[in-house]
Amino acid sequence: MRSSTLTYIAREQWEEHYSDGRGFRQVGERERALLAEHTPAPDEGGRALEVGCGTGELTVCLASQGYRVDAVDFAGSALARAREEHAGVEGVRWLQLDIERDDPAPLHDTLYDLVVMRLVYPFVRDRERVLHGLGERLREGGALVVITPVAANTPAQRRGIALDEDEIAVLGAGWETVERRDADGLAFLVLRGPCHTGTRAVEKGPTTGHALTGALAVVTDDAGRVLLGRSRRGMLELPGGKSSGPEDFAVAAVRELAEETGLNADPADAYVVTMLVDDIHGVPRLTAVVRITAWSGTLSNPEPDKFARWEFVDLYALACAGAVFVPAAQALDAVWPGVIPGLPPVVSYPLAVAQPPVPGEPAEAVRLRQVMAQKVIDGGWAPSEPVRAALRSVPRHRFTPEAELAAAYGSDRVIVTRRDETGATTSSVSAAWLQADMIESLCLTSGAIVFEAGSGGYNAELIAHVAGPEGRVVTVDIDPWVVRRTRRFLAEAGSGRVTAVEADAALGAPAHLVPRGGFDAGMITYNCWDISPAWREQLAEGGRLVLPLEIGGYTRAITFERRGEVLHARRFTHCGFVRDQGQQARTVPAVPLLDGGLTLRFHDSAAADTKGLEEALRGRRHQVATGITMGAGVYFGSLQLYAATTLPGFCRLHSHQDGGVTAIAKDHDAPAIVGETSLAYLTYVQTRHGERPEDKEWEWVAHAFGEQGPELAEQLTAMVRAWDRHIRADDNDRHADPLLTVHPAGTPDHLLPAGDLLDKERSRLVFRWPGRNGPLPAPARPTDTVATAMGEA
Repeated sequence: MRSSTLTYIAREQWEEHYSDGRGFRQVGERERALLAEHTPAPDEGGRALEVGCGTGELTVCLASQGYRVDAVDFAGSALARAREEHAGVEGVRWLQLDIERDDPAPLHDTLYDLVVMRLVYPFVRDRERVLHGLGERLREGGALVVITPVAANTPAQRRGIALDEDEIAVLGAGWETVERRDADGLAFLVLRGPCHTGTRAVEKGPTTGHALTGALAVVTDDAGRVLLGRSRRGMLELPGGKSSGPEDFAVAAVRELAEETGLNADPADAYVVTMLVDDIHGVPRLTAVVRITAWSGTLSNPEPDKFARWEFVDLYALACAGAVFVPAAQALDAVWPGVIPGLPPVVSYPLAVAQPPVPGEPAEAVRLRQVMAQKVIDGGWAPSEPVRAALRSVPRHRFTPEAELAAAYGSDRVIVTRRDETGATTSSVSAAWLQADMIESLCLTSGAIVFEAGSGGYNAELIAHVAGPEGRVVTVDIDPWVVRRTRRFLAEAGSGRVTAVEADAALGAPAHLVPRGGFDAGMITYNCWDISPAWREQLAEGGRLVLPLEIGGYTRAITFERRGEVLHARRFTHCGFVRDQGQQARTVPAVPLLDGGLTLRFHDSAAADTKGLEEALRGRRHQVATGITMGAGVYFGSLQLYAATTLPGFCRLHSHQDGGVTAIAKDHDAPAIVGETSLAYLTYVQTRHGERPEDKEWEWVAHAFGEQGPELAEQLTAMVRAWDRHIRADDNDRHADPLLTVHPAGTPDHLLPAGDLLDKERSRLVFRWPGRNGPLPAPARPTDTVATAMGEA
């Protein structure tokens, strides 16, 4: 990084400095003693990271104390000298890395016991961001040591390389413990327990005006980080202030940006995106949120009496930023809705402004996106090049700004973006593998026009990328907050080929957005209990529709192809999504049993008569072994679907307690059927144990209560055996799917094909499974082995 004896800014200056053989203040004995006392290496050895190692003097000290050291510096000439001068030192990796700007991929994957920044911190521009990131790399109990000059001990002409007491206080504010020692005039700070301080929106003191109007500038750097100032009031603020006279808000924001930060922008690159209306201590306040999409100049602090410093902050860090000035917090939320939780209410007037996309992402995001894409490709979810290219290109993190980069680019990670008052998820960004799989199922061609139900932005942009420059996506969501968020993210990082609409997606797209002849394809991104007629009616003949359909409470992403008024299923994928919130949303009939210890849920029918069932559950439990076994890692989702579509009176039995009469684990459920004062359900028991997964085995067993219980259990057993013969395959990807057709509600029975019929409110589903041409095989008698293993209730 940089020396503490000079005031260089450019990397080239430091390269020349070290190439000329110059160095900086040597490591003192007091520093060595304090490191040994406060941060000794663990007995088994530890791992340390030194940021700004220079020629490696402190690195060698750490290695001598028992650490394996990653020593990083952004000056290649410094590292060349370090490697030469300390060639015999073992346990050191010399890494050229700018800790502020470069992708941190070269750093070790495991957490560090110790991170040291010696004579470096005052030269770091984005101090809070860097310190937060280094804190995330510490193991529990690890320490971050900052060794730095102090302004009080530094000549006035060189105080730019030192910290004053206010800055030292801010440095330690985000840590559980801070120990400070003196090291020959240097501050020796030991920080432990990085805290995630919740963001608080705070106000300034009372104002004397009758009304306040002002503008706030939202500016990002080339990595997509937002510019914030640490004010002398101890809070984070955006550049901005009151407008002057007839000055418009865009001009005011540009002027304030230059006056407060030294950065310059053209008013033509300033866009008023939202007006915020609230009050401060009873005085009305009108704030213009101005998005500045381009700027020039060098960041500085022309008003040191008002601000301690300015720096660029990661968006995901805004959730734990501490105190933020209320209008600034609300302005950040206006540009990136949801990025700061728990804000006070404000009246917001978003403006329909044609803002251009704003580029910017860190190198780490580029690398992680390629890794995510490759994992999806390797999993077989993205066989086509257009989908692969979309995964590699569309910046997923720009549509999930509240998530750290590693989480945003987890190939199997769902990013929750909104919850209701009970904590249930109402909006999310789905796992990348599932998004790729569903898009592949659409079989899109260049120029396709696609309908999407359930917005978020990222999935729509993936579709738009696959559809190409002539393609278009119409995305519809019922939640105003989701639509506002989607529109803002599309403005920031979109292609301009996605239109977000606030409406009930079950009604389809607004008529003026439906292409002549219908959409080429449609995708539903929330759990659907039923299939809306509008989705079929607005789909072109031969077009594909993929949606997560609930069948017996189990969800499958099913790809349909339209043939006239009938939808024909082409493939099934196991999945799960948030529930429908529109007019097709359905409350599942549920019957509690045994004082709430159990619940029967009837996902596709009215609740059955359960009179006398509680008395039966207090009686003897009957059980029948199916003789059908499975090993570890075996997929049995096809059994769930087979049961839900072939068993009359299918329901699911949920357990809310450990133990109990059913032996179903707490918070788990089992497929079930109900008869007259009787109940049967299906579970599996382990019949073979072993250390290795391949040594273990489980067997399906039917259990029953009540007079009709044995008959119901035999029905379940016969179903499992039929599944084993006709549906199941040794390869988890080769289980047989049913032939499924979806017909409009009201279609007469005689016009339906033969098969197992499942009626919904707006559609009739016909399943034709292999081997279902006749009655199920005769039931078998229970085996003694499983009866003994299960015992009796």
